[in-house]
Amino acid sequence: MAVYTDVSAEELADFLSHYDIGELLSYKGIAEGVENSNFLLHTTRGTYILTLYEKRVAAGDLPFFLNLMTHLAAHGLHCMQPMTTRSGDALGTLAGRPAAIIEFLEGVWPRRPTVQHCTVVGDALATMHLAGAGFEMTRANALSVAGWRPLFAAVEGRTEELQAGARNLLATELDHLEKAWPRTLPTGVIHADLFPDNVLFLGDKLSGLIDFYFACSDILAYDVAICLNAWCFEIDHSFNVTKARAFLNAYNRVRALSIEEQEALPLLARGASIRFLLTRFVDWLNVPPGALVKPKDPQEYLRKLRFHQGVKSIRDYGVEQGLVA
Repeated sequence: MAVYTDVSAEELADFLSHYDIGELLSYKGIAEGVENSNFLLHTTRGTYILTLYEKRVAAGDLPFFLNLMTHLAAHGLHCMQPMTTRSGDALGTLAGRPAAIIEFLEGVWPRRPTVQHCTVVGDALATMHLAGAGFEMTRANALSVAGWRPLFAAVEGRTEELQAGARNLLATELDHLEKAWPRTLPTGVIHADLFPDNVLFLGDKLSGLIDFYFACSDILAYDVAICLNAWCFEIDHSFNVTKARAFLNAYNRVRALSIEEQEALPLLARGASIRFLLTRFVDWLNVPPGALVKPKDPQEYLRKLRFHQGVKSIRDYGVEQGLVA
């Protein structure tokens, strides 16, 4: 979340007049994240999130995101829900941008995830994958393996700023991933960005999943790999095998990973590292002047990539292959 587009109180009041959510009391920008402009709204009837979708989010994808949230909530997943106008529309236009109002979920995201947090997230991710099986809409993942080469080309000339030798490391890794990327693993709806700041807790209890704006149709185990990277490393970038074991076991109790998925997990984790390394580096180099935004450090994912390159099997993540339980 971030703020790239300013909204006047007059514009916002007019926008809200189409909803039955009360009159505007106050609003303020939310600085976290990098994708869209977000505001916290307080009205006479409650608290909401206003999102203005910026250029990186294709307007044609928005019905997928908004309908997915509604579908998942109807199938038992705790997640944010879009509000609709009196005419039933979840999507409108504000300040020249597509815009939506989303219900506000109480809770805080964990700055220092615990083993219990990892257990809860494993359960929630598997629940989401099962719930998404009945969702009829699809959306290709533009940031899967076919999308990494163009990202690399856009920043290749500056990759040595990351670390000496990074250019050759990334080029070689991309060659390997493009050749070895699995094509027959189970697919479905994935969140694709389930980092700690997209999961809200009240104590150790999950209160909701948020920010579905990278959700897409892709390999389910790739979503597991993204979470493994996001939840199971410490601040010093060391891998926490206890957290990984808790996360994988919790996921498997809800949706069992096949042997093929388990075998592919180290490769998928390398791919997840490349994906976030490259998109973070692009963002790092292209923050608009004056934007209220905090770009995330791409160096973190260079270290994670090196770790996964040394992983031989799922055993290195704390569980025996075929015996996740």
